[in-house]
Amino acid sequence: MFITGEFRRTIDDRFRLMLPPELAGAVSDEDGDVIVAKERAGCLSLWRPADWQKRLDSGITLLKAKIESGRMEQRWSDVQRLGRLLSTRHQSLKLANRSRLLIPEGFRPFLGVDAGKDVIVVGAVICVEIWHPDAWNQVLKDEMPDFGELFKELTQ
Repeated sequence: MFITGEFRRTIDDRFRLMLPPELAGAVSDEDGDVIVAKERAGCLSLWRPADWQKRLDSGITLLKAKIESGRMEQRWSDVQRLGRLLSTRHQSLKLANRSRLLIPEGFRPFLGVDAGKDVIVVGAVICVEIWHPDAWNQVLKDEMPDFGELFKELTQ
């Protein structure tokens, strides 16, 4: 799957967001389940649950092995920090009508967009991102100048 596209959408008064159907279908499973994750300030990402779990499991398996072998004893504060972030980073949701997302309460301040305001929904190849418009514009300003080189590097 290769998810692309940029869409402006409005969050309604109950913090619901209608995703473009093609993007909703790309990140939800057959039951309409999706993972929402905190990415960067002003950005949430949506993932197909199986893809998210695969990513998470591979990292956690490696970390558990390091803990069990005693290789993390000097880094307990980092391990705890990672645990705190993992505990709040993602949540499983069900899309209503296959494309309506209710942004969870704990994710709203991270996104930073009030009810009745616009967001930018972006296909990011492997996931879908929901951006605060100001944060998205800043990313474009910072990263667009490197587009040609990045494309060339990743496609060679």
